[in-house]
Amino acid sequence: MEEGGRQGQAVRVFNQSIGSPFARGPEDKTAVSSRRAGRVGAADWVLLSRGQRLCSASLNTYDRHLLREWLSILGIVLGAMVGLMLVQVMYDDFRVLRELGARGLEMWMYFFVTMPSFLANVLPVALLLSLLFVLGKLHRANEFTAMRAAGVSMFRITAPIWAVGVLACGLSWWLNSSVVPWSVETSRSLREGLDFRKQAQTLAADRVGVVESVAFDNQHAGRMWFFNRYSRLLHRGFGVTVSDLDNRRRETTRLVASEASYDEHGKGWIFKEGRTMSFNPESGEMIGVTSFTQETRSSYKEDPQLMLLIDRRPVDLSFSELKTLIDYLRFENSDKVTSYAVRYFTLIADTLGPLIVIAIAIPFAVSGVRVNPAVGVSKSFMLFFLYYILANLASSLATKQLIDPLFAAWLPNIGMTVLAAWLFVRLR
Repeated sequence: MEEGGRQGQAVRVFNQSIGSPFARGPEDKTAVSSRRAGRVGAADWVLLSRGQRLCSASLNTYDRHLLREWLSILGIVLGAMVGLMLVQVMYDDFRVLRELGARGLEMWMYFFVTMPSFLANVLPVALLLSLLFVLGKLHRANEFTAMRAAGVSMFRITAPIWAVGVLACGLSWWLNSSVVPWSVETSRSLREGLDFRKQAQTLAADRVGVVESVAFDNQHAGRMWFFNRYSRLLHRGFGVTVSDLDNRRRETTRLVASEASYDEHGKGWIFKEGRTMSFNPESGEMIGVTSFTQETRSSYKEDPQLMLLIDRRPVDLSFSELKTLIDYLRFENSDKVTSYAVRYFTLIADTLGPLIVIAIAIPFAVSGVRVNPAVGVSKSFMLFFLYYILANLASSLATKQLIDPLFAAWLPNIGMTVLAAWLFVRLR
């Protein structure tokens, strides 16, 4: 009886907030008395039909109430998780940065630039935790029961959440396509700059920031490159060999130079102190040699940054770098393309993550017993463990070329969408 009284009071408060006729007029008292006595009279049906028409109207007061409850918790959870990620980065990188000679301002600049790279990963987690907590709390207070008793559908009750979810999808795409790539590339540049500065104290300029034995095969242009070493500080290669091949992959010319640099303004590659050798592709015999002090090859458009990306891990590359590398590896028919493609398509699939999280959180929170909302938070760990299993299974199958990388990237989302649909069916 006491619980029924609380639900009745919640119904009246909810209807007052939207201007419903349930809460006004002498007929309201008759209707309430009839419902308490277990009788439904004509006045009740009139009021119920009027209340149902109001379901399609804007529930401004309730929308503000739900958003205020949820967004306040979301802000706390998001801030806490970003703070924890910052602590982890400080724990992992603080000692390395100090060894590289980073000063206070440089260190804090590195941490500030690195933080945005976490947001795309933290946002779905924060959404799930905050939704399970807030919706579980409202469910425990019988607010959902009261609103559904007033004729309001579950979709309308949660409409503000879905609206925020759509905005969160747009935010996720913006983060993955713009903010995170800037964060990844800038933080990497800052760290490399510190490393170069330390190396410059003991090494010659052409030895600072060196990558040894860089090879690159441009099958589209029919050229093979090799550098004994490439300096990321000077943006210059040393001990350079470039072979031009015919359509049967036979060497026709070979350019050997002591150093080479790429002109980003469209002039191509500039080679210094070298020679050009010509070969008969049929016999392989050298038929001519030409020496030069400096030579510019404007037809050579290979980007040295692409040459240096090939052996990096997919998780260490930005969205734009992944796209550039995938285009190259696909043309080369390289088996390495799979892992990079899975990572690239996963970033795209993650754009819909907020809506999938909401679709899972709503039925997960409002169905079941009314227990402490912290129980709903604990359930989220099981959901992310399931997502982790699906993601790793899909990646493994794609690596073995059993499924397409595009399908592998979407498989975890498909699995969680099926789970959300099943939970909504049970909710009804």
